[in-house]
Amino acid sequence: MNVGKNEPRRDGPAKLTGRALYLDDLDIPGCWHGATVRSSVPHGKIKSITYDPAFAWDECIVVTAKDIPGKNVVALIEPDQPLLADAIVRHREEAIVLIAHADRALAYEAAKRVKIEYEPLPPVFDMEQSDKTFKSYLISCGDLEAGFAAADVIVSGEYRTPSQEHAYIENNAVAAYEEDGVLTVTGSLQCPYYVLKAMTQIFNRDENAIRVIQTVTGGGFGGKEEYPSMLAGHAALLALKAGRPVKIVYDRHEDMAVTTKRHPAIIRHRTGLTKDGKLLAQDIEVIMDGGAYATLSGVVLSRGTLHATGVYECPNVRVRSKVVMTHTPPNGAFRGFGAPQTLFAVELHWERISDALRIDSLTLRRRNILKLGSTTATGQHLLQSVGAKECLQKAVKNSQYVSKRKAYDRWNKNLKNPTWKGIGLSVCHHGAGFTGSGEAYLASRAGIALTKAGELVILAASTEIGQGTNTMFAQVASDALGVPASWFHIETPDTHKVPDSGPTVASRTCMIVGGLVSRATHELKRAFENEYGRVPKTPADLKKAAAALCAGAPARRFEAQYENPPDVTWDDATYRGDAYGVYSYAAIVVDLEIDKLTCAVRVNKVTTAQDIGKAINPLLAEGQIIGGSTQGLGWALLEEPIFKDGVMINSQLTNYVIPTSLDAPPFEVILVEKPYSRGPFGAKGLGELPMDIPGPAVAAAVKHATGRLIATLPQTPERINSSLK
Repeated sequence: MNVGKNEPRRDGPAKLTGRALYLDDLDIPGCWHGATVRSSVPHGKIKSITYDPAFAWDECIVVTAKDIPGKNVVALIEPDQPLLADAIVRHREEAIVLIAHADRALAYEAAKRVKIEYEPLPPVFDMEQSDKTFKSYLISCGDLEAGFAAADVIVSGEYRTPSQEHAYIENNAVAAYEEDGVLTVTGSLQCPYYVLKAMTQIFNRDENAIRVIQTVTGGGFGGKEEYPSMLAGHAALLALKAGRPVKIVYDRHEDMAVTTKRHPAIIRHRTGLTKDGKLLAQDIEVIMDGGAYATLSGVVLSRGTLHATGVYECPNVRVRSKVVMTHTPPNGAFRGFGAPQTLFAVELHWERISDALRIDSLTLRRRNILKLGSTTATGQHLLQSVGAKECLQKAVKNSQYVSKRKAYDRWNKNLKNPTWKGIGLSVCHHGAGFTGSGEAYLASRAGIALTKAGELVILAASTEIGQGTNTMFAQVASDALGVPASWFHIETPDTHKVPDSGPTVASRTCMIVGGLVSRATHELKRAFENEYGRVPKTPADLKKAAAALCAGAPARRFEAQYENPPDVTWDDATYRGDAYGVYSYAAIVVDLEIDKLTCAVRVNKVTTAQDIGKAINPLLAEGQIIGGSTQGLGWALLEEPIFKDGVMINSQLTNYVIPTSLDAPPFEVILVEKPYSRGPFGAKGLGELPMDIPGPAVAAAVKHATGRLIATLPQTPERINSSLK
């Protein structure tokens, strides 16, 4: 068995030694370089575009909206975002003019020589002042008024979460060229078929006349889900007009200033409970800032809404949510996809409830936590793989949470001690895969090819963005066929070579696409057994079997397509039913101390237990958990994009601070395996889960240390100091 073993990462050696070629490493013969002229106002009408006559424009290619052969739209969900602004700009840094030049420096110089005049229009920067709603949802169950009427205690609170920059190690980068009548885009991206579908509308071409290929990608975290469609369109417009390849590679400042961020959010809770802490009613309001265009805001809000009640059972619930427009760059996908915002609120709210009831928050959680047989606010019955309680128990026990709270209470009473100490926890769920009917709508496909030469090639559009997808696919296929993992090659995500497996998002790659790879491999296994008599056990035997099965053809493909289980039902109109096929669960305990003089926070240890069904590769799973949790600690303690007049003004890594390896505390990771019958070998989703829980645990630990509940992230020294005053 390869599943459950720590197979070495397939992409590791090339990345460690520098042999891996990222987009900007590729030497494309005759390639020119693209630059973008962007809006300098947050909202206005374009009056004129003029070009400095002192510049040699005959050396450049210049593109505006009128050069778009198809629709001026970046197709995703709502067709509201233009590829290039034409009459009106709706945010600072919106793309208006594109320029290509043989010399990258001169391309950027040319961009400076373009002058755009505007008629200013009034901007809206405050989400609470916006009068345009992109999307809204309502979840309702039970009788809310009766629930509050029966409550002994009603507790209210407001919570705010900020934007967050993805800070992937490789900036956005794309190249485009036309070859033999096929417009080809290659670059750093998560979702090749998203780019393909957007390009068909921009260029009015059929899918066969467009090809999208992923290059080695230095991280995504959601930031390369929708934005590469914009960049691909820009590079391809320039390439077609220039008649040569064009590469656009953002520098760090441009990438941070113009690309999508996590949605800022305001969440309000009103909760009714019995005097012993049983939930009777939850009334929750969620507002998210979508920025200037809808992008993925509707589905981000959907996931945030569905997770807003937390990992708890409550008979009477109302969740009202909306995502609104502001005149800032659009917000979009980010690891967790709306859930970290609403889970921060519901988890920290337990600390307010704890104060009101004088019952510790651990006890309150234990009395209300979801378990096997529980029913969610959407009416979903949890019939398998529910590890929330076990995750909480293991995290609490291994961290010595209870005894440390008492010890830190004694420490903090001694005024001579130079620090305050605190320990806080949180627990959460995260739906694996697309929400509701999303997976059925995608109808994703994946497969395996057996070549005549005896190669086994896994075919999927799922991208390796640092999470270990290619290693996991090989392990799953290996055990499905009963041969070594080293026999399997992974095809490059190339829309002319691999089927549409759906996007590499939503904690779906292992559970959904890995499951399809497993099914396709079982089809191959049956073919070996039926047509060759056995599954080959040696490379020489594999070549003989391949010659027999391929029967003169260069290769034979076996594919599987996603089919919705008949007992998983969802109603988009009422938002009732099975929101997700299954949930993953996690608990975390954060142990920290705060310097009394500077209010600087030091995290001393993180203990986390996470139920992921089955760890296909335990070491990779632990790496995901530590990485995601560290990213969550950054959001909780350090990271805060600062916007002025609708633009991010700290768009450099010198003054937007993210955690480094030196900031990462010691981690204890406990893998909890509650197998899911429909996941490959029992596996569920993992990628986003670790991001969901550090924020509220940090805030709870800060409250334990200082006695002050700070209901806003990040918990910076300045905020802590202000709360003490």
